[in-house]
Formats: sequence, C-alpha cells, structure tokens
Amino acid sequence: MSGGPGGSARGTVPGLATPYPLGAALPAVYAEDDFGQRFTAGLDVVLAPLFNVLDSLEAYFSPALAPADFVDYLATWVGAELEGTESLALRRRAVASAVALHRVRGTRQGLAAAVRLAFGVPPEITESGGAAWSVRPLGPFPGEPVAGLHVVLRVADPAAVDPHRLHAVVAAARPAHLPFTVAVTGTRTAASGPPTPHTPTPHTADPGAPDPLAPDSPAPDSRTPEGA
Repeated sequence: MSGGPGGSARGTVPGLATPYPLGAALPAVYAEDDFGQRFTAGLDVVLAPLFNVLDSLEAYFSPALAPADFVDYLATWVGAELEGTESLALRRRAVASAVALHRVRGTRQGLAAAVRLAFGVPPEITESGGAAWSVRPLGPFPGEPVAGLHVVLRVADPAAVDPHRLHAVVAAARPAHLPFTVAVTGTRTAASGPPTPHTPTPHTADPGAPDPLAPDSPAPDSRTPEGA
C-alpha cells in the first residue's frame, strides 16, 4: 500500500530518509561504532516509511488523497458498495458521496443520484406513487393502485452499458421492497426516431435479493499521494 508523499506503509522506499535516525540517538560510546551504526541504519530503512505515513495520516482519510488500495478500505467503512471493477476515480467519488447518498436512499432523489453518478447519465424514472392534498375528505388516492417503478437509461451506445449493473444500482437505491424494471435505450434524435431498447425484456427485481450499492459523487481533488 502506498503511503503519503514519498512513503509506503507495507514496504521500504529506496532513498527515503528518516527524520529520526536511530544512530544519532545511541549513547556516545556507540557513536563511532561501525557495527552499531550499520545495524541502526537498517532499522532506519524500515521505520522511515512508517514515519512518513504518520506525517501524512490525514491524507489517508481523504477520498481524494488516500492511496489507491486504502480507498477500498474507506469504501467498506462508509458502506459504499462497489463491484470491484470500477476505476479509481469512480471509487474515490463513491466514497466521497456515500454519506450524502445514504441520507436520501430509498427516495426518488437518491435513486436518480445513484444512477447518474454510476453511469454519468440522469435516468428517466416512472413510479406508481403520488401525493396530493384536498380540502375535502374521501378524495381520490393519488398515484397508481399497483406499486411499481421503471427506470430508463438513455445513452449514446446502449451496448456499452451493462443492464445487470443498472439493475444492481436501482435495486440498492430504490424504496425497499418496491418491484421495479430497468431498461437501457439509445438517446432520442430527430433523424433516428424513437430509440430501441437494448434489453427487450426488462429485469424485474427480486424483493428478497440483497441490495448492492454503487453510488458516486462529484469529482474529488486530483491530487494523490506519491506512489498511490
């Protein structure tokens, strides 16, 4: 695992100097002892990366600056569930946005944000729910009598989007136990007319299936520790 600038937490870094050489701290009788100085110099090589990590410890807890493999640890700490195939930039954004997405998880806003941040495209969401108010009692109920949710993702190249991935993201961010379908289609253009769905048979959610989550967030600071 890479450390902060110029450091590593699990291995030595060639040429990395320690700010606290052990040889200088030995009693005066060992100051000119060749064996003692060479022995402590070997320990300095091992301890130098640890001092470097401690000096840059704050960066380890920043999604924008943390070493690449430590980002995966951060993802487990904040509950940003990822498939493991995402790019480093996406994983950093997932960690940075996890808390904010947890606050709106299960809402239309949270679902739209999760899909948009995972695929870079805002989805079209059709849901059966509704809300209304009336000054008189016994008015008609808003929404549809049968609960349901349909999410459409329109992209330039439907073949480049994994519909199973979209299904997993929607399953994680939808209101609990709400049946849903998803579809990936081409973008509408004046010349091409209505798009043709890439998946003729939409996926239907299994209410009992686990809900993986793959959120995203605004791009982090581009600075990363050296060696990340």
